[in-house]
Amino acid sequence: MVCGGFTCSKNALCALNVVYMLVGLLLIGVAAWGKGFGIVSSLHIIGGVIAIGVFLLFIAIIGLIGAVSHHQVMLFIYMVVLILIFIFQLVVSCSCLAMNSSQQERFLNEAWTNMGNVTRREMEKNLNCCGWLNTTDKSVQFRGEFLLCTADCKSKNKCEPCGEKMLNHAGEALKILGGVGLFFSFTEILGVWLAFRYRNQKDPRANPSAFL
Repeated sequence: MVCGGFTCSKNALCALNVVYMLVGLLLIGVAAWGKGFGIVSSLHIIGGVIAIGVFLLFIAIIGLIGAVSHHQVMLFIYMVVLILIFIFQLVVSCSCLAMNSSQQERFLNEAWTNMGNVTRREMEKNLNCCGWLNTTDKSVQFRGEFLLCTADCKSKNKCEPCGEKMLNHAGEALKILGGVGLFFSFTEILGVWLAFRYRNQKDPRANPSAFL
């Protein structure tokens, strides 16, 4: 059965925005959990994830308030923002799915080079590896101190290059990331369609002669 009634459209749009709110809170919670347990201490990574979560939460709140109050302006802003997010997310998802092995290596190499020294050493420790494509990566200086690779494999002299480990899982990770992003982008189109349909419907409880 097609959801065509005013109440059905309203409830569907509210439910969709509740899901967006939960995803936003989940992103914020995961970033805080990673920071609290010392999994990731880079302020750039933590700040980026929290910013995405807060932005998604803010948009979901606008959509939820617009759906509950049938507010025309808020619903219009919600539609425009969702369309922009859909376009950006669709491009990123397709890029992830279309990236070949050489492009993955170049992208990861640039990310490793631009990565902060502390974050790089933490990644070596978490992945139990040293260096990018060689295990003789020199120590780096941070605030006057030299940071050495502190991975457990260092004491056993059996370290693998981090680049090889990252490249082995990069293809699978990009496929998952692209697939999830592609799926999530179509939920945004569903949100735009529901908002547009609901915005042009009349509230049966309102004055029949009022223009909505």
